[in-house]
Amino acid sequence: MSDPGAYKLAIIGSGPAGWTAAIYAARAQLEPVVFTGVPKQDPGPILPGGQLMLTTEVENYPGFPEGISGPTMMDQFQRQAERFGTKVIAEDIARCDFAQRPFTLHAPGGDTYRAHAVIIATGATANWLGLDNEMRLAKSGGGVSACAVCDGALPAFRGRPLAVVGGGDTAMEEATYLTKFASTVYVVHRRDSFRASKIMQQRFLSRPNAKVLWNKAVDDVLGAEHITALRLRDTATGEVSELPVAGFFVAIGHTPSTRFLGGSGIELTDAGYVALRTRRSTTNIPGVFAAGDVADAEYRQAVTAAGMGCQAALDAERWLGAEGIH
Repeated sequence: MSDPGAYKLAIIGSGPAGWTAAIYAARAQLEPVVFTGVPKQDPGPILPGGQLMLTTEVENYPGFPEGISGPTMMDQFQRQAERFGTKVIAEDIARCDFAQRPFTLHAPGGDTYRAHAVIIATGATANWLGLDNEMRLAKSGGGVSACAVCDGALPAFRGRPLAVVGGGDTAMEEATYLTKFASTVYVVHRRDSFRASKIMQQRFLSRPNAKVLWNKAVDDVLGAEHITALRLRDTATGEVSELPVAGFFVAIGHTPSTRFLGGSGIELTDAGYVALRTRRSTTNIPGVFAAGDVADAEYRQAVTAAGMGCQAALDAERWLGAEGIH
C-alpha cells in the first residue's frame, strides 16, 4: 500500500460536506486534498462551494444568530480547513478509477491524482426552469429560491404572496411549509392534476392560504432587483397572464452530481444518488466514502451535509488506520 506519490485522503467537492470532512481529516493529520471544482457558466461535476453559493442569507445554521451569506459561510469553512493544513486544488474530477488502490482521479485536462481513500461530496444540483431572469434573481438574492426550508422564513417573504412551481411531493412539502409564513401560497402546475401522493396534496390543500393554478407554465420571472411577478402561460389556451408575488420557489427536483462516477463501479440508487451502507458513509467500494447531498435525497440541508462530512472523515480515518496508512 505504500505509495509516496499518493494522498492519504482526497475529497471531491467543496460544499459543507467536503469542507467539514477536510477539517476533521486535517486535524487527524491525514493531510487531505480538496478538489473544489472550477467556477464556470456550464456547471461541471463539482459546483464550487455547493448550493450555498446561490443562497444570499443563511439563517438556520447554528452559530450565526444574525445570519450569514452562503458564499461567506463557505469561505469561512475553507479557511478553517486550510488552517489545519488542507491542500486545495481548484480542479474538476472528470473520472475516477477505483479498480485498484491507490485510486486514480482524472482531471478533464489529463492530469491524474492518486489517493488511498476518497470522499465523494459533490452534492446535488437543484433543477431549474432555465429562465434567464430566474437564475439572475436566484444568484442575486432577488426572491427566487430552490429551497423553501432554507429561505422561506426570511423577513422578505413573511406575510407576502409566494409561488411554488411543481407537482410532486417535493412541491407539496415546500408549499405546505411556506403557508406558515406567506399571505397566500400559489402552486403553479402545468397539468390539471398533481403527481404528488394524495396525503401530501391534502396537507397543502387543507391550508386556508393555499391556492392552485392548474394548467399554467412559468414563462418568465419579472422584476429588476427583486421578483415582482411571474408571467404565466395557460397550457390549454395559450393565454398569458401575470401573477404578482414576492417570492418564487422552484420545486421540480434535484440531480445528484454523480455523472462523473460512471464506470467507476460505485453503486448508485435508482435516483442516481450514491448508495450508502447502513447509517455509515461507506460505499460498496472499500476506501471510498460519500457525504452530503450526493448521497442524501431526503434532507438536503447545510447542517446535515456538514454532519455527514464529519462521519465520512471519521470513517475514512478508521479505514486508513486499519490499512496501516497513518
